[in-house]
Amino acid sequence: MTDGASNLKPHDSSGTSAPKPSLRVDIGGMAMANPVMTASGTFGFGLEYESYINLKLLGAIVVKGITMEPRAGNPPPRLVETPSGLLNSIGLENPGVDRFVGEYLPQMSGWGTPVVVNIAGNSIEDYRLVTRRLDQAGSIAALEVNISCPNVKQGGLQFGTDPEVAASLVAAVRQQTDLPLIVKLSPNVGNPVAVARAVVDAGADALSLINTILGMAIDIRTRRPALGNVFGGLSGPAVKPVALRMVYQVAREVEVPIVGMGGVVTWEDALEFILAGATAVAVGTGNFVNPQATVNIIEGLERYCRNNGIDDIRTLVGQAL
Repeated sequence: MTDGASNLKPHDSSGTSAPKPSLRVDIGGMAMANPVMTASGTFGFGLEYESYINLKLLGAIVVKGITMEPRAGNPPPRLVETPSGLLNSIGLENPGVDRFVGEYLPQMSGWGTPVVVNIAGNSIEDYRLVTRRLDQAGSIAALEVNISCPNVKQGGLQFGTDPEVAASLVAAVRQQTDLPLIVKLSPNVGNPVAVARAVVDAGADALSLINTILGMAIDIRTRRPALGNVFGGLSGPAVKPVALRMVYQVAREVEVPIVGMGGVVTWEDALEFILAGATAVAVGTGNFVNPQATVNIIEGLERYCRNNGIDDIRTLVGQAL
């Protein structure tokens, strides 16, 4: 007579006895070795983190927002720490698409990690032009269409708050490329589900949410706004409950994969987003606190799956819905 317990999978807390689980996911046709990405604007072009982590281990690298022409960004001060968070008003400072393609992209291509380029512009025509240029560049796994930046005076939020405008922009971008399109949604909108449905109908292959929440801080010494641009985007653990709520809401209403972000610092944070309906997560402000956060999260998710007898992390997606 055998002991029934002998048929159970071993759950060794050391993570060595159970078979290695699969962390592979797919975001709109972009295959990833694991569900952990970087969030645009917090990881530069990846080159800045080469001395901290093995970039080949990441699921994908999302570069800072790229526009058709170079941008100097907003006036300083650009960063203000807040309780459990960070206000930023960078203003999409970037070298422009031509310099990115000619100088930065070749260096990134050698890592073997999917490269996702976040794109932005002042007009729909700007988005069309930068998309066409990137589509011709090669070595790019997907585009993240930024329709939700809260700290630029032109473009930004105006594209992400109206479902019809958002759909028109995504449709225009879709005409320029067959690359997977991930549309980044804003939390600064009353009905995120309406915008999500509109952009999916217009050709989005996946969604990422949330972008930063519009906020401000005041310097009591100068009695003036602490940011040079007055308003900025709030990120970090302070926004996580809002981000989780929005991922949960949108995941119940659309069929495309979701990249969840907003306060992802630990593997436990990442798991919450996955259970709420996200197929992948992006780490943003957490990179500033711990440059090795992304790799730590990958290791934590793998350990959790192994210790709980989960063979494939995709089975956890949306279990809280």
